[in-house]
Amino acid sequence: MVSPPCYGLLTRQKEPVPLKSISVTLSIREFVAGVSATLNYENEGKDPLEAFFVFPMDEDSAVHSFEALVDGKKIVAELQEKSEARTNYENAISQGHQAFLLEEDDQAGDTFSCNVGNLTPGSKAALTLKYVQELPLEADGALRYVLPAILNPRYQLSRGSEGGGLQMKTPAVPSQDVPYTLSLAATVSSQHGIKSVQCSSPVNPIEYLEDKTSAQISLADGHKFDRDVEFLVYYSEVHTPSVAVEMGAPATKPDSLMGDPSAMVSFYPNIPEAQSPTACGEFVFLMDRSGSMHCPMNNQNPSQLRIEAAKETLIWLLKSLPVGCYFNIYGFGSSFESFFPESVKYTQDTMEQALKRVKSMDADLGGTEILEPLKAIYSRTSIPGHPLQLFVFTDGEVTDTFSVIREVKSNGQRHRYADNVCVSG
Repeated sequence: MVSPPCYGLLTRQKEPVPLKSISVTLSIREFVAGVSATLNYENEGKDPLEAFFVFPMDEDSAVHSFEALVDGKKIVAELQEKSEARTNYENAISQGHQAFLLEEDDQAGDTFSCNVGNLTPGSKAALTLKYVQELPLEADGALRYVLPAILNPRYQLSRGSEGGGLQMKTPAVPSQDVPYTLSLAATVSSQHGIKSVQCSSPVNPIEYLEDKTSAQISLADGHKFDRDVEFLVYYSEVHTPSVAVEMGAPATKPDSLMGDPSAMVSFYPNIPEAQSPTACGEFVFLMDRSGSMHCPMNNQNPSQLRIEAAKETLIWLLKSLPVGCYFNIYGFGSSFESFFPESVKYTQDTMEQALKRVKSMDADLGGTEILEPLKAIYSRTSIPGHPLQLFVFTDGEVTDTFSVIREVKSNGQRHRYADNVCVSG
């Protein structure tokens, strides 16, 4: 049995360092959430320990700041080459200094670990993690943000079978078993107004600006972090494009990623759902029964006759028609005839009637005059909800070709599409 992964501040033996409290500041602006989470720990043991912090990140999230405050001493993360960062960390630890190392897990690209360094007995550590996250859209147009209870020892996190974001399982932990509390203050803002904000946990009364472009939400006092905290945000005009400008962080170097201003354009187009194609239609099969269809498909001996090849294809198509459609079969040569006076509904009985007649068809109608049967087909009233689909089986030796093409073009609006099934050798 594989043990569930451990998260939070851990010792080298993967024993959790006691967590005292969590404070989260959440800012949701249009389609992006900015999160600042501070986690307070204390070494209640009698021995010093080297601790490391492990936390999972969704693929749509990016960490941009990490700070550690250990016994009043503040250490701020700095981006360095991986080998250089590890060397600097090991040197600091060997000299008894506090130091931490934040790096992406080599085996799991969506898990980060941070070596916080030495914690003496009674030491307190406050870890502040800041990240941004693109929020997913629900089917009803809501934006969804989840603060997972990953630091709860009984919380389990499972990964999908394929690459992608983390799949969270909401834990069912009695609140009295959670030894710490969570405070959360959230600000939701949108240029085009907020319709409503919903939360899965008890909250204080939500405060809106008069024009409802901003909302302030906070969890009720004494909230126990015994389950995920989930927000659903509904904007008044979610499909209206918006632009947000973020100024560079003042304490960062100019021309750096966090030092330069940035702009975000939010555009959620309202694309109508595609109508599923109807499975019905009026299928009309036009079979060439002229004398040339009695010729072999090729010069090999023996070779299948063109009429026999066409009949095999027609039988296969008849057995594949969708339930509820209409169909008819015409044979043409110097004259033409149809199986039914008009297209009939496709049923087991009509299919069997048609199959029986197809098997007895022969190339016995003389010339290849397709124009008159086409006119007869186009002259009939369309069946509502059943677009005409015309299939032609011929060896191509058709008379008066230009008139045939003109007739088909003039009735093109009645077709969904037209197929020409050529059976010539």
